[in-house]
Amino acid sequence: MLKFYYARNSCALASHIALEEAAAPYEAIRIDFASAEQRGPDYLKINPKGRVPSLQTERGILTETPAILAFVAQSFPAAKLAPVDDPFTFGRIQAFNSYLCSTVHVAHAHGGRGYRWADEETSFADMKRKVPQTMRECFTLIENGMLEGPWVCGDAYTICDPYLFTISGWLARDQVDIAEFPKVNAHAEAMNKRPAVQRALQAQQT
Repeated sequence: MLKFYYARNSCALASHIALEEAAAPYEAIRIDFASAEQRGPDYLKINPKGRVPSLQTERGILTETPAILAFVAQSFPAAKLAPVDDPFTFGRIQAFNSYLCSTVHVAHAHGGRGYRWADEETSFADMKRKVPQTMRECFTLIENGMLEGPWVCGDAYTICDPYLFTISGWLARDQVDIAEFPKVNAHAEAMNKRPAVQRALQAQQT
């Protein structure tokens, strides 16, 4: 059985939803960031990066959201979470998820984790002030050129959708109104109606 390590209110929600969508057999294990469990010796043996998500498989441990999402899609093809037999379209999915991971998530993280990039408190404040602008710019690009609708890839629901849903859920914290982006807002509303999404959200709050 897979072992899935996550923390509340983190990007791990995307992988959690995908596991539910795939009806994968897994055990969910919460890592408590409030007590810095992610930096404790037990968890660092699982993921030396000290971050979530992590997915323990029969062949070893996977980290990083795009990698875990791709693994779930390829391991459970019956769920049709990605066109695993179409290299170009699968590459486009990976490109979208890589953008969320490498650019959008990083823009968000500048608001609360400035210490990753600077040491001076004044630098932290400057980075935090910039977050609404950079997140708005990222989501303008998603709204106008990347989100086909109703799902990211058009009519086909894929592993892009739980990832976009997860990160778009951070917009309010970043002082950006999701209503500025009608397609992204409609996407979030549609996601909230999916049973797998509700199961993952409930599991993370209990």
